[in-house]
Amino acid sequence: MLVVGDVVTDVVARYDEPLAAGTDTAARIRILPGGAGSNVACWAARTGRVDVRVLARVGADQASWHEAALRRAGVRPLLVRDEEAPTGTVVALVDGRVGAERTFLTDSGAVVRLSPADWSPRLLDGVAHLHLSGYLFFAETSRRTARLAMAAARERGVAVSVDPASTGFVAGWGVDRFLAAVAGVDVLFPNADEAVLLAGLPDPEAAAAALSRRYGLVAVTSGAAGALVARAGASVARVPAPRVRPVDTTGAGDAFTGGFLAARLTGASVAEAAEAGCRAGAEAVTTVGGRPGPPGRVPVPGP
Repeated sequence: MLVVGDVVTDVVARYDEPLAAGTDTAARIRILPGGAGSNVACWAARTGRVDVRVLARVGADQASWHEAALRRAGVRPLLVRDEEAPTGTVVALVDGRVGAERTFLTDSGAVVRLSPADWSPRLLDGVAHLHLSGYLFFAETSRRTARLAMAAARERGVAVSVDPASTGFVAGWGVDRFLAAVAGVDVLFPNADEAVLLAGLPDPEAAAAALSRRYGLVAVTSGAAGALVARAGASVARVPAPRVRPVDTTGAGDAFTGGFLAARLTGASVAEAAEAGCRAGAEAVTTVGGRPGPPGRVPVPGP
């Protein structure tokens, strides 16, 4: 499996009191490796049965740190070092008062400088699936690279999936533009808000059904409510999420995607893959940051 996407540095700030404008608010702050695409790769590699690689562009100053983190997670890093732009940075504000919900401040940095010169069809050698982070589509240079990768995958008969990544960025660029850019993908992984935005329908299930008429499979995540999968205009699986006590929802959707894809690549049905994705998402919200915690860690059950 090849993931083309984003490797960023996450600054995760968790707080339990209202943000105090103009002064201090106590918080617990950690600096961690992250990025939607690389998070997906790490969760897919968590199974230990899938060969996972990541192509991304990072600032030269932090490249070695990110490469080491990916290798520790069992992912093969294919990182392009950018001597001019810094590694992308995301500040995640995690509100402990509302279920550890997060708000992102995003500086894409080198992420969107991934260029056609960084791509080669040879990167698909031995690859059964290509996954693209939606963040690539929101800038001209990285969008051209994503389109090249998609075209090369189609020529080789390699399945392609896309995570829309951000309602804010999709809305800013244009829903119709985004839908056209990802035309022909085999699996789309929106969350409920993204599905509603992309389909122009108020109900996530109806939105999933509508989107699945344009794409092979649509797997929609709904946080603690679990996930549903639609194909050819109809719902084919609905899976509840395990009940856990969340500490940080950063990367939960990425975990679902990684778990889902790893399960499918090892022969699971759509329903089984959705269950694997929900288990990964539940584990993700019980650890700080968007990557898997230490192997064997047991999530704390929710009330």
